Amino acid sequence: MIEPWWPLAGLAAIQLGDAALCLGPVAFVRACLRDVGFPRRLWWLLPVIKTAAAGGLVAGIWIPALAVLTSAALVGYFLIAVGMHVRARDFGRNLFVNATGMLLLCTATLIFVLLAEG
Repeated sequence: MIEPWWPLAGLAAIQLGDAALCLGPVAFVRACLRDVGFPRRLWWLLPVIKTAAAGGLVAGIWIPALAVLTSAALVGYFLIAVGMHVRARDFGRNLFVNATGMLLLCTATLIFVLLAEG
């Protein structure tokens, strides 16, 4: 079991909240997706991916290898998100607060899990 468990649970809660925001998606998420040119036909995948990530993080509390895998996948996801913002020249709040902030949080969680498992 990963101790302390709260970093994984906290990131899982954030992912669930993000999944809920992507269900519509809400207006600011919709604008962000349009700004970076994310294909509308794929929008439905976002809440699925984020909910699955939350489940992987929670299960990872008891299955450390899953915590590593899920955290690493989230780092990859947000690296892609940052890249999409840069490619679209979207250098505002969505890049610097949302995508980069989540990249840092997911990277910190991955490092924490690697150290906790070690």
